[in-house]
Amino acid sequence: MTRDEILAALRRHLNAIVPGEGDELALDDDIRDELDLDSMDFLKLVQGLHEDLGVDIPETDYGKLDTLEAFVGYLSR
Repeated sequence: MTRDEILAALRRHLNAIVPGEGDELALDDDIRDELDLDSMDFLKLVQGLHEDLGVDIPETDYGKLDTLEAFVGYLSR
């Protein structure tokens, strides 16, 4: 999967949680702060990405995933 495909999946799932806001988010914006995501919203994002991309993200790594760029880098490994 390419970086662009991962980014598109991220934006799609963010838009499902906060309609219209995922497209406006810059790559280096803090996802939780900018979109005012709580822990349940973040969990929905992680679960949606797991279902879409088939990638497991352990809870211990959640703290590393604060921006779109961090997500893309993590998921493209």
